[in-house]
Amino acid sequence: MRISAPKMALVTAAPHELEPAPTSMAERAYAAIQDQLIMLDIPPMAPIDDLALSDALGIGRTPVREALKRLEVDRLVVSYPRRGTFATGVDITDLAYISDIRTHLEPLAARRAAENAPAVMRTKLAELADAIQDDDAMLKSRHELMQWDLRVHRSIYRAAGNPHLEDTLVRYNNLATRIFCVFLERITHFDRHVDEHVGLLRAVADGDSRKAEKIARDHVTGFEKAIRAII
Repeated sequence: MRISAPKMALVTAAPHELEPAPTSMAERAYAAIQDQLIMLDIPPMAPIDDLALSDALGIGRTPVREALKRLEVDRLVVSYPRRGTFATGVDITDLAYISDIRTHLEPLAARRAAENAPAVMRTKLAELADAIQDDDAMLKSRHELMQWDLRVHRSIYRAAGNPHLEDTLVRYNNLATRIFCVFLERITHFDRHVDEHVGLLRAVADGDSRKAEKIARDHVTGFEKAIRAII
């Protein structure tokens, strides 16, 4: 069975966005395929057809292959000689390792964001908090909920102003999100998860570094506990 990816829009963003749009074709392919892997639109362990992805995304085969090489470094795909490329499996035993890293780095990123984010970024974070608070999480699809989740975390990482910290946290949050997607239908009290996002964004926007740090730490440990409660 070969995975044929759905057609995805490739958008551009204005300067100073919390999540600037990719510019090169390889960057665009990377972002689009990464999204499908994280959201499990490409299922764990599924074979990946670079030609099918190229056709579906409207991007050349060479940028797609470059993207797949990067995604292998991110542990989202794995390649085997003479067998091809596959989406990696979702191993629940990885949760402890991922959480161990995130428990230390997520609070650091939140604190740095609260301390260092420029005014324009604080305004955007506050606007994002307003948008989430005004929305009804219970009416959202799985894909929409997870897109909100990714956007919140990536916005905080960018606001921290440390590209190395940002890259590391994006990678591990992506792996955590795959686990989240597997169990999302069984997780209760998702509204609490959303409330934590709002509180975290507001703490960073207000420059309250201690509060931001605490919410981020509680958010990560709470996520691990929620997953372990249902497995």
